[in-house]
Amino acid sequence: MDSQYSREISVAIGALQHAAQVSQSIISQKDKGVIEKEDLSPVTVADFAVQALLAATIKDAFPQDRIVGEEDAGDLRKNPVLLERVWELLTRVGLSENDTGSARCKLPTSRDHMCQLIDECGSTSPGGQGSGRTWVFDPIDGTKTYLRGELYAINMGLLLDGEQVAGVVACPNMSLHATAPLRNADIDPTGQGSILFAAKGHGAFIRPLNASNDNNDDNLPRRLSRHATGHQDIRFVTCAHIVDSALDGIHEIVADRLNAPFPGCDLVPWVLRWAVLAMGLGNTTVWVYKRRDRYAKAWDHAGAMLLFEEAGGKITDVHGRDIDLRAGRKMSNNFGFVAAPEGIHAKVLQTVHEVLREEGRKEFLE
Repeated sequence: MDSQYSREISVAIGALQHAAQVSQSIISQKDKGVIEKEDLSPVTVADFAVQALLAATIKDAFPQDRIVGEEDAGDLRKNPVLLERVWELLTRVGLSENDTGSARCKLPTSRDHMCQLIDECGSTSPGGQGSGRTWVFDPIDGTKTYLRGELYAINMGLLLDGEQVAGVVACPNMSLHATAPLRNADIDPTGQGSILFAAKGHGAFIRPLNASNDNNDDNLPRRLSRHATGHQDIRFVTCAHIVDSALDGIHEIVADRLNAPFPGCDLVPWVLRWAVLAMGLGNTTVWVYKRRDRYAKAWDHAGAMLLFEEAGGKITDVHGRDIDLRAGRKMSNNFGFVAAPEGIHAKVLQTVHEVLREEGRKEFLE
C-alpha cells in the first residue's frame, strides 16, 4: 500500500501479531483471570496484557501520539495476583531480533511501566480539531466469545484530529477465506487467522495473520473488492444472540421489509462485524439501542469502521448523522448505526425510520 501511513500500518501489524500470540496463548486455559467491570462486562488478563503491548509499541514508535484504550489499571493495582499474571503473560512474548514483526513490537519495561501505559489509555479521550494523532485500542473485542474459544478481534485505529486515517484489525481465529453466513463459533480450522487494514483513500486489504516469506500468493495482502454502487440484494451482519443492548423486535422487521435473510452473519464483536462487512460476507448492518441514552464506545469502532468505508460502505447513525469520534470515549453525538453500500444506504435508513414509527418507537428518532 502506497500511503503516508504505511509505516504506521506496518508497526501496528507487528504489534498485533504478538498481541494475537498473547491472546491465543491462554485461550485454552480454564482460568483466564476474568474479572467483572462496573458495566458487568468481563475482562481477562489478556485484555490488560494486549493493551499494554499495543501501548508500549506505539509510544516507542510514535512518542508524541496520544493513546486511548478500553481498560485502566485500577484492578491491577488493587490485585497483586492479577498484576503478576498479566506481567508473566507479557514476559512470555517471544521477541527475536531477526523477526521484522518483533522489531516493530515493544513491551513494557516494568510492572509499573505496564500500569502507567494502561492507565494512560484508560484516561485519554479521542479529541477533535487540534488534538493531533490519537490511537484507539480495543485489546479484546468480543470478550464473551473469546472466553468460549470463539471468534474475537483486536482493534487499532489511528485518528487525526478526530477523523479516521488508518485502521488495523487482527482476527486471530477467523479464516482468511471465511464464508457467509459467519457465526461466532466458526473459527479458522487451520489456526492461521487474518489481519485486515486500511488507510483513508487507499482501499482495504486482508492478509494472513503471520505470513511466511515464501512467494505463495496467499501470503500477500489482497485488496478487498468494493461493494457495488447500484441496486443489490441486502445481506445482514448483526448480533441476534448473547448481546442484549438492541431494541427488541425492530431489526428483524427491518430485514423483512428489505427482503433480507435474518440474521445473516451473526457475530458478537463489533470490530469483527465491520471486518466482515469489508470482506463482503454481508453488506448491511443496523443497530438501534434499546435505550435512548445508550451510546457506542470509541474503541469498538474507530479504525474498524474505516475498513468498510474503504470497501464502499457508508456509515451513519440511526438519525442519518455522520459518525463523530470527537465526542469522547463514548460516542455521545450519535445514536446507533445504519451502514450499507453507498447506493442503498438511503433506502436502508428510510426503512429503519418507517419501522420505528410504525412500531410506536418514534422517540428513538428524536
